[in-house]
Amino acid sequence: MTVNIYDDANQMATNLQTLPQFLGLQNAFAALKKDDIAFTMFKKFQTQQMTLQQKQMQGEELTDDEIQEIQELAQKIGDIDAIKNLMEQERQLSQLMDELNQIISKPIADIYQG
Repeated sequence: MTVNIYDDANQMATNLQTLPQFLGLQNAFAALKKDDIAFTMFKKFQTQQMTLQQKQMQGEELTDDEIQEIQELAQKIGDIDAIKNLMEQERQLSQLMDELNQIISKPIADIYQG
């Protein structure tokens, strides 16, 4: 019998969408979007973070002003309940994804450890 691993992966993606960790993240993001100010600040932070990451990946140094600006924005958004909740839900889902990755990659690790 031939196994189609992509079918399994697609089924896992479907199953993931029913888990409390996924639903918690989905609900937290929906709640964040309802708060215009918090959502705008969140999007601004994401954009700045992505810009700085791209700059670093290109080998460019971040300026002190850029670092200070992103740190100040991170501190501001960290005080917003909707964003704190989103971050907690992200953490929980990330933990689940890490556990799944360990399970999936165990046969590879076993090759090197066995």
